[in-house]
Amino acid sequence: MLISYAWSLAHRPINSLFTLVEMAQEDIFKKLVSHCKEYGFVFPSSDIYDGLSAVYDYGQMGVELKNNIKKYWWDSMALLHENIVGIDSAIFMHPTIWKASGHVDAFNDPLIDNKDSKKRYRADVLIEDQLAKYDEKINKDVAKAAKRFGESFDEAQFRSTNGRVLENQGKRNALHIRFTKALNDGNLEELRQIIVDEEITCPISGTRNWTEVRQFNLMFSTEMGSTADGAMKVYLRPETAQGIFVNYMNVQKTGRMKIPFGIAQIGKAFRNEIIARQFIFRMREFEQMEMQFFVRPGSELEWFAKWKELRMKWHKALGFGDNHYRYHDHDKLAHYANAATDIEFLMPFGFKEVEGIHSRTDFDLSQHEKYSGKSIKYFDPELNESYIPYVIETSIGVDRMFLSVLSASYCEETLGNGETRVLLKLPAPLAPVKLAVMPLVKKDGLPEKAREIMDTLKFQFHCQYDEKDSIGKRYRRQDAIGTPYCITVDHQSLDDNCVTLRNRDTMQQERVAIAELNSIIADRVSITGILKKLI
Repeated sequence: MLISYAWSLAHRPINSLFTLVEMAQEDIFKKLVSHCKEYGFVFPSSDIYDGLSAVYDYGQMGVELKNNIKKYWWDSMALLHENIVGIDSAIFMHPTIWKASGHVDAFNDPLIDNKDSKKRYRADVLIEDQLAKYDEKINKDVAKAAKRFGESFDEAQFRSTNGRVLENQGKRNALHIRFTKALNDGNLEELRQIIVDEEITCPISGTRNWTEVRQFNLMFSTEMGSTADGAMKVYLRPETAQGIFVNYMNVQKTGRMKIPFGIAQIGKAFRNEIIARQFIFRMREFEQMEMQFFVRPGSELEWFAKWKELRMKWHKALGFGDNHYRYHDHDKLAHYANAATDIEFLMPFGFKEVEGIHSRTDFDLSQHEKYSGKSIKYFDPELNESYIPYVIETSIGVDRMFLSVLSASYCEETLGNGETRVLLKLPAPLAPVKLAVMPLVKKDGLPEKAREIMDTLKFQFHCQYDEKDSIGKRYRRQDAIGTPYCITVDHQSLDDNCVTLRNRDTMQQERVAIAELNSIIADRVSITGILKKLI
C-alpha cells in the first residue's frame, strides 16, 4: 500500500480523490510538519524560547534543499537566457522608494475580528475559503456519482443537469461576482456584509460576532540613525522587486543591455502578516526569487503570455504531474498591473499560489522617475526613440516552493514483507544528500574502503557516511531525507573494486565498479538534466 499525496492524486481514479484530499488535510500535512522537524528540514524559530509565531529556521537538510531549489531557479534564468542577469540589492532602502511604489498608502490587507474569540482574520481569505467550500460540495457530489455509475459516468453531463450541483454552482458564481466587485471597489462594508450573509463563522469560537472590516498596512518599520532626533524611518522591504527597479539603469548601462532584458534576484522580504498559517506557506520573514523583464510598451501582453508558459514549464519539469498545477487569473488587479495570474500547486490543504506572473506596465519605473526627479528612460536604437520600458514580473516564493516539493515527495509505503518505510521522492538534483556511503560492517577493512570512496566523491556530491545500525535501518534513514542513492561496501568490494548501488525509489540494487561511480551518479543527479527539459 502506498500513501503518497502527490503520487495518489496523479494515479488514483476520481472517486477516491476527495477522500484522499480529506486524509491529506488531516493527516499527511501533520506528518509532513513533524517529519520536517525530526529530520532536520525545518525548525520553529527560537524553539528553546517556545518559538516565535510564523517564523521558522531551516535545518541542515532544509538549507541544502532550499539552496538546490534556488540554484535550479537561478540557473534557469541566468544560464538559459543570455539577456537575463542577476543582482543582490539591499534590504534597507530609501523610504521614498516605498512611497513611490505605493506600498506606504496601498499595501494593506482587509482585516476583521471575531469579538468572542478575539482572533483576527483576513476578510478576503474567509470569503475565499467559503468559495472553496462550494467547490468541495460540488466535487463530492461528482465523486459520489462517478463511483455509482463507474465507467459509464459522464461528468460534463452530470455537472450540467444535477440539481444539487447546479444549485451550489449558482451560489458559488453569485458569491464570486459579488466578492470580485467588492474587492475591485475597495468596499470594506460589502466584504463584511458578504461574511454575514454567507453565515461564515469563526473557526475558533464558532460564532458570527464580527467587527467591521478595516485595512492594515503590512510593512515592518524601524529607525535608522545614531540619535533619536536624527533618526529616519525606514522599512524592511516587503518585496525584492523595487531593488531591481531602482537599479534598472545601473544594470542597463554597465551591462550594455538591450530591450528586452531581465534582471533576476533572490532575497529576503518581510511582511507583518496577521494571518500567518499553514506552516511555512505564509510567514513574516520569507524569501523570494523574482525576475523583472523589461520590454517595449505595447509588447507586454505578448511577453506576459510567453512567461506564463515558460514558468509553468519550469514547474512541471520536476515531474510531479501536470495535474498538480493550474493557472489562477486574478479577480482584482494590483494598482500597477494590466494582467496577472498565479501558478497554483496542489498542496495538502488545496490549490495554493506558489508563483505570480504580472504585467506591471511602466508604473514602477514611472513612479521612481517622478519621485527621484531623474530620467530613467531607455533609448531604443532600433526605434530611435526613448521610452520607459514596461515590465513583466515572475515572482516565486522560495518557502512555498520548498513546501510544494516536500508535499509532493512525501510517501509512506508498506513493503511486501509487511514493513513500512517513509521516504521523500525528491527529484534527485534537488535532494539535500545525493549519496550515502556505507560499509556493510564496521570491521575487516570495510570502513577504510568506504572512507576512501567517500573522500573521492565528496568533491562532486554532498555525501553522507553512515556505519551505525543494520544496513536496513541505514537505508530507512536515507529514504527519510530523500537520498536518491546509497553505496554499500561489502567484503567482495575488497576483491573486485565494485560496490552495490541502491536506488531510493525502487530499492533495486546494481553492482557498479568504484571507478565508474562518479560518472554514473553525476549523470543521474545533475541539475543539467532538468534544465535541458526547458529548452
